[in-house]
Amino acid sequence: MTTSIRSMQGELTRRGFLKTSATAASGLVIACYIPGCSKPEQALESSGPPKLVKANAFLQIGTDGSITMFCDKSEMGQGVYTALPTLIAEELGVAPTEIKVEFAPPGSEYVNKMLGAQMTGGSTSVREAWDKLRMAGAEARTRLIAAAAKEWSAPPQSCTVADGYVVFTSRRKSFGELAEAAAAMPAPENVHVKAVSEFKYVGKSLPRLDTPSKVDGSAQFGIDMRLPGMLYAALAQPPELGGSVKSFNADQAKAMPGVREVLQTSSGVAVVADSWWQAKQARDALDIQWNPGSTAKISNASIYAGLKSAASGKGLEVRKQGDADAGWKANSRRVEATYELPMLAHATMEPQNCTVEFREDGCHVYAPTQAQQRVQAFAATAAGLPPEQVFVHTTFLGGGFGRRLEADFVPAAVECAKAMNKPVKVLWTREDDTTHDKYRPPARNTLAGAFDANGKLDTVKVRLVAPSITERWAPGVVPAGTPDPFSIEAVHNFPYDVPNLHIDYVRHEIGLEVGYWRSVSHALNCFTVESFMDELAAEGRLDPVDFRRSLLGKEPRWLAVLDAATRKANWGNPPAGRFQGVALMSGYDTYLAQVAEISLEGNKLKVHRIVCAIDCGRMVNPSIVQAQAEGSIIFGLTAALFGEINVVGGKVQEQNFDTYRLLRINEVPLIEVHLLNSDEKPGGMGEPATALVAPAVCNAIYAATRKRLRRLPIVKQGFVV
Repeated sequence: MTTSIRSMQGELTRRGFLKTSATAASGLVIACYIPGCSKPEQALESSGPPKLVKANAFLQIGTDGSITMFCDKSEMGQGVYTALPTLIAEELGVAPTEIKVEFAPPGSEYVNKMLGAQMTGGSTSVREAWDKLRMAGAEARTRLIAAAAKEWSAPPQSCTVADGYVVFTSRRKSFGELAEAAAAMPAPENVHVKAVSEFKYVGKSLPRLDTPSKVDGSAQFGIDMRLPGMLYAALAQPPELGGSVKSFNADQAKAMPGVREVLQTSSGVAVVADSWWQAKQARDALDIQWNPGSTAKISNASIYAGLKSAASGKGLEVRKQGDADAGWKANSRRVEATYELPMLAHATMEPQNCTVEFREDGCHVYAPTQAQQRVQAFAATAAGLPPEQVFVHTTFLGGGFGRRLEADFVPAAVECAKAMNKPVKVLWTREDDTTHDKYRPPARNTLAGAFDANGKLDTVKVRLVAPSITERWAPGVVPAGTPDPFSIEAVHNFPYDVPNLHIDYVRHEIGLEVGYWRSVSHALNCFTVESFMDELAAEGRLDPVDFRRSLLGKEPRWLAVLDAATRKANWGNPPAGRFQGVALMSGYDTYLAQVAEISLEGNKLKVHRIVCAIDCGRMVNPSIVQAQAEGSIIFGLTAALFGEINVVGGKVQEQNFDTYRLLRINEVPLIEVHLLNSDEKPGGMGEPATALVAPAVCNAIYAATRKRLRRLPIVKQGFVV
């Protein structure tokens, strides 16, 4: 039995989803039309190289039986290269391993409808694709069956698909044999996706499709790009953020081996050479005088002072129920706390890089990017070309975490390639990357709570103070008088049942460019809320878990993950000498609870174990979900223990992994991930588990020491690892 797919707005029909299908001489292309976007164009022959395939189709079936999916999301380790083809494979009745995956070029047809642009972020990939790609596969299946049924004079409803064939009684024809006829069929009126009970691949822990190429080294990341005649460039950037070139002397650099040219770019001075090492050595020999720019007086001290001052201003209301001011005044048993969160770097393992080649048809950009249209726009400006003459080729990403939603590493590569009339790869050093990031925003959040005469929590007030990422990244997108939605995550959905609640947000810009960082404000606000809930529990002389349970009676999914995590962690009975802390969160349509288990010898901290329970709705591939949770927890623990960017006089002090510490393999705790079965819509998993680690660990530290940590990182609060 099949079931029609429904969207949040109502029934997702074939008419609303598949506006046009394109006919190709050598195969069938299924194109997706998103309302408000351009209409699909005709596809090129499937036998041509993938780069020549037009930018509308999600699925192509060639006369040779090959099946190609054009993936509109970037693969940065989160598993879309496997999960998204699985959705199509399920509807076509073929194994996911039978589908070839190519990354889609820029195109309005590939806009992520949850984010409003073609980008991979916000843990939206599976959520946004769940309906869309299943329908694309189902539409192709319906056309293939219709073509076979017509040839056989058979009723379509009696035909099935299996392993790349349409089957009717003893007859069978391959998808390749039917491709041309299917493309000529009228657009089907009734397209149905499979019922969940019919799933063969979705929901199973299948091997990742990208693992073999990453093991044998054939997977191509941006840093791997090689083009015939390619040159390499190393870029010198201003030591102060926002600075600019005043003057430079390149005589010594130009005399060094392999150097082809020294160029001033829009972002600094580039040395172009035959090899990257030659370019880097010559770059270090440049004599550059810099203009300091507007950040020269900015330091961490001034940033935090500004946040503190802004906290007394008028905020934008996020949520209100009851009368928090009256509740605060009526109750004398109160708790107040202020939490400060630092700026953080993304620290992707693959530094920023971009390769550019100019050809007769325009500018070709090879980049590990999360935002193809943004790269296209930046490159077009740098090249002086219209966007349609800029072709973006997405590679695998050696980590994204939000850093590659930016395109600041693109213009210099375009400028160098244009000046040299040769392909040029620009590669940043680790130091470049750390000192010229778009950092996670700092925040200063103040919470207040009051208990009534019966000892029940009556009032909670939350004030968030932080800069807006979205206003920088997409000016004007956030309506005036409303808070940036990416600044109020993990607090706007405050789950605890209190009569009086008031949450507001004060936007305060710090003079530095801030960016989206894995879990964005979830990490800031989950630390704030879950640390404060522990403080309230302590004031009420209640067990932190029992206290939370008492306030979650109306929130069954929150309660379920809390019960699962605490049960699996044996809450309240840790091994001798160990202490536990808990945290909860809902974000990206996913519900999570974590329990951290730590020990202390003097001030030496060891995190032994983290138990995480997750309800992320329906899962495409549970093993990928588990891997994402494990990676997120390590990422979050790194930030909680060590993460902090320090600015002095506009200069970032951290340079490399010796000063911007990452968690080492011997420091990684035992991580247990427990996935709850759920019939709910899919939730996101690339980011949420990151956010709970800091409050869970800090709450465990309080259990051990009765010392409350209200500022991160932990190693700056008197502890060592």
